Amino acid sequence: MEAVGVESVPVGKDGTTLDERVMKATVALEGGGACIAHARHLAADFLARVQAEQGLPVSQRAMDLTRLVVSELVTNARKYAPGPVLMDLRIVGDLVEVAVWDSDPVLPVARAADAGRVGQHGLEIVMAVAQGFEARREPVGKRVTARIALLDDPAGGFAGRRP
Repeated sequence: MEAVGVESVPVGKDGTTLDERVMKATVALEGGGACIAHARHLAADFLARVQAEQGLPVSQRAMDLTRLVVSELVTNARKYAPGPVLMDLRIVGDLVEVAVWDSDPVLPVARAADAGRVGQHGLEIVMAVAQGFEARREPVGKRVTARIALLDDPAGGFAGRRP
């Protein structure tokens, strides 16, 4: 398992300016269940480095939700797709973007709510706590992306998607 460190890349909204900075980290995850815990630790380390090195505020809630989302997305990728998993972490504006790629082209589908169902609630959880969620096919496999607010809502609400 190898992690690529935090990298600042100049990205303009139209591709021509250098006003917006994007910080990112990428890791290839292979192996058993230990890679899920490793991914959570990498995500927490990434946010801590972004906070320390770039001065961006990251709430404890954002840290906890990012670890939860990473855990759910990487678990699903390891469970349902053969081969390696790639995880990209990016800071875009006031969001952390967690993208997980795997080799299975089948897109995940959230199941209907069922309080009696044991397990298989991961996608529901991710969609409930994320500001944005997207799953798309890639030339090989798929990429599932969730975006989480770095700060809690100043009005006191939670930072997830609104109903």
